Amino acid sequence: MYRDHSVGVVMPAYNEEGFVGDVICDLPEFVDRVYVIDDCSTDGTWDEIREAASRDAAADDEPVAETALLADGGDSALSERATIGDPVGRVIPIRHRENRGAGGAIKTGYLAAVGDDMDVTVTVDADGQMDLEQMPRLIDPIVDGEAEYAKGNRLLYREFRQDMPRFRFLGNSILTFLTKIASGYWKTMDPQNGYTAISGYALANVGVESMYEYYGYCNDLLVKLNAKGMRVADVAIPAIYGDEASSISYPTYIRRVSWMLFKNFCWRLKVKYLVLDFHPLALFYVFGTATAALGVLGGLWSLYVKYANGDPLFVRASLSLLLFLIGSLFLMFAMLFDMQVNEQKEVQIRE
Repeated sequence: MYRDHSVGVVMPAYNEEGFVGDVICDLPEFVDRVYVIDDCSTDGTWDEIREAASRDAAADDEPVAETALLADGGDSALSERATIGDPVGRVIPIRHRENRGAGGAIKTGYLAAVGDDMDVTVTVDADGQMDLEQMPRLIDPIVDGEAEYAKGNRLLYREFRQDMPRFRFLGNSILTFLTKIASGYWKTMDPQNGYTAISGYALANVGVESMYEYYGYCNDLLVKLNAKGMRVADVAIPAIYGDEASSISYPTYIRRVSWMLFKNFCWRLKVKYLVLDFHPLALFYVFGTATAALGVLGGLWSLYVKYANGDPLFVRASLSLLLFLIGSLFLMFAMLFDMQVNEQKEVQIRE
């Protein structure tokens, strides 16, 4: 327990032999339940999870609360995805029946945490990149009632920005900007950070069953949280780097997550500003996008006519530019309104 709140940890693991065991054993004593999801690893990850769970249980003299997860064979949505092992101390080993990716493993762990009614659920990677001593900084905003979701932010540290490869930093910056637009959390940075904490209330109401199952699950969750009016805390937390290797293909990652964010953005506008409530910024976004796109198409058509027939370019090009500027103006107004609506939904916690 942490300040009278039960704490669960969701730990996805894919080919993390040599890392996952140390992470399990190094988790803080206040963690009540650890859901370790083996995403069909091809190395010794599963054996290391069970061996580390035994070591962790032997080192813990405190009694562990019974889990409700196995009372009826597990939740149906969970049991369809994975095989749930018998609890070993506070650790519940879970093994996917098929590889589902990082987001899929997080989703499985979230379903398990909901089944056990955890007050706070923290996500921790199995590769040792996350400073476990910083975990209270993520939990405190939730326990204090400042936010329903807290996430780490590595970009507040200059050393991290300097050490990150240029292509990776560019990709992170692009996805950060797209996530700001899609989610409505305009002050939040480093949305790809997987070190997070979420309240039991938010987890039960955000729609975990439909969560994105690729690496962009963090970005997807932010959109869902905003549509439900949840508050988010951006917490400065450094990363730890060692011998671990990333399995992300960044060109594929950026392409797939960008398309997901576009669809989520449209969904958020519909749900938050048309279905649950009404705000004209949704219409501003639609009109601005359509008008700006028409201006771009008009400009391209003007160039085509100019070089195909030799017709004057000035009138057509001027009209196209005017349409583009009007559309861009409406888009900026829409973004400004969106910032104002969500201004009180963001908390930033620095060092």
